[in-house]
Amino acid sequence: MVKKRKRKMTDEQKQAAAERLAKARAARQAANPPEYKSIHDSVLRREDSDPLSLPSVRSWIKHTRERISAEKQNMRLGDKSALARIASLEGYVRHLTAYLQHGDYIDMYWGENAEYRTKSICIAPSYNKRGEIQRTVGVWYRDIGMVWTQEMDQIERASRG
Repeated sequence: MVKKRKRKMTDEQKQAAAERLAKARAARQAANPPEYKSIHDSVLRREDSDPLSLPSVRSWIKHTRERISAEKQNMRLGDKSALARIASLEGYVRHLTAYLQHGDYIDMYWGENAEYRTKSICIAPSYNKRGEIQRTVGVWYRDIGMVWTQEMDQIERASRG
């Protein structure tokens, strides 16, 4: 069996080949665009600048899986708390994947490293026996047009007696 020698390319040849390949990929993409059958319509409708767009969430998933691999290496090296971090990261990946499939973001945090906290919005308020809206600190309410704060909660409790 004769081994075939690898062809040496100059920098100009490499650049020309890369340009031809990019042009061929673009033509194939235009002729046969991806269908995204497993991605929810609401996710596909988001602009690329939106933090919860398909490219953003896919990059978060990739980054988190790389972190899982690193934590598994730490676990093999004897880090006892790595198992808890692995479980947390795997749960985050599951939530991101579920978001892509169903369109409902269910995690309390978002971002590449889950560094941002999600905001809660009250869409259907509940009422107590006196007919007053029951409120939770940190939730945005339509009737007041703002987030219910700790100070507001303390004032409300003090006024009730």
